[in-house]
Amino acid sequence: PGHPPQPEGSREVIRLTAHVDGNVQGVGFRWWTRQQALELGLVGSAANLPDGRVKVIAEGADEAVGELLRRLWSGPGGVDEVTQEWAAPLGERGFRTF
Repeated sequence: PGHPPQPEGSREVIRLTAHVDGNVQGVGFRWWTRQQALELGLVGSAANLPDGRVKVIAEGADEAVGELLRRLWSGPGGVDEVTQEWAAPLGERGFRTF
């Protein structure tokens, strides 16, 4: 859900901006997200927001980005909601945490 399905084995590069709500600050969520993203070959960032959410930006192959989105629900702490926005990639480098 969220972006149009691609043919099996598609390598389209996409950008996901996800806002993760729940008990996700002070529990290692950003570092866990970085580990998952690097394992999936993604670039982007994970940042704490003042309202208690974590903002995750991920760019890479659509299948890998979709897998990260699925994994976000099982991160440390407790995830109540994950909102998602899809866009064309901007050319992120590495995976940073803020």
